[in-house]
Amino acid sequence: MRKQIAAANWKMNLTVDKAETLLDNIISANINLSNDQLAVFAVPFPYLHLAQNIIGDNDNFYIAAQNCYSKKSGAYTGETSVEMLQSLNIKYVVVGHSERREYFEESNAFLAEKLSIALEYNITPIFCCGEPLSIRDAQTQNEFVAKQLEESLFIFSADDVQKIVIAYEPIWAIGTGKTATSEQAQEMHAYLRKVLTGKYGKDVAGNISILYGGSVKASNAKEIFSQPDVDGGLVGGASLIADEFITIIKSLK
Repeated sequence: MRKQIAAANWKMNLTVDKAETLLDNIISANINLSNDQLAVFAVPFPYLHLAQNIIGDNDNFYIAAQNCYSKKSGAYTGETSVEMLQSLNIKYVVVGHSERREYFEESNAFLAEKLSIALEYNITPIFCCGEPLSIRDAQTQNEFVAKQLEESLFIFSADDVQKIVIAYEPIWAIGTGKTATSEQAQEMHAYLRKVLTGKYGKDVAGNISILYGGSVKASNAKEIFSQPDVDGGLVGGASLIADEFITIIKSLK
């Protein structure tokens, strides 16, 4: 059975005191997750150790890094290696977020390198894909996201690709005033699974969790997560509010 995942992406937000309070409030809610449900918190790099200590041994709660570099070590000032993440017992890392692609011009080939090294160190990548408004307006979103998968994921074996979590981000519906419906989310998730099926077969594609990253909130999480090919969400702003994210976690299938 595919994992159902509520992943928080804090981005570049919160002071250390606010970060500690937020995690404390969520953990103190005593949320009971089943074996196929996970809560993952992608926190800023300075808070990784703190966050790891706060979640402690709470079952199915994990800390993620928001990024990593494609090399094991070396003279790369300001970068963070997966070896460093592994030494902190970090189990997840976000790779290829739309903001990394847009602001730092990370290519599909470069992201494939990051995925490879994360898997080498047994860290689960949350691989982001999705189309901007211009692509959606041109109705070429299917070809666009298929290319992202093909150029970043198709180098991996069937065994390895099942170790990757995919997060679909409808960039056109984030901060534009446009809204993606749960049906549109399901349509794209089903298409992504179809692309994976074409490469790896139905059984492999059916084992890969695909999260939705389009302005998930407490008010819409249950409806979005109820879609058959949506396996949870990668949540931005709403993950910074304890009550909101607690409700989102409880909305998992």
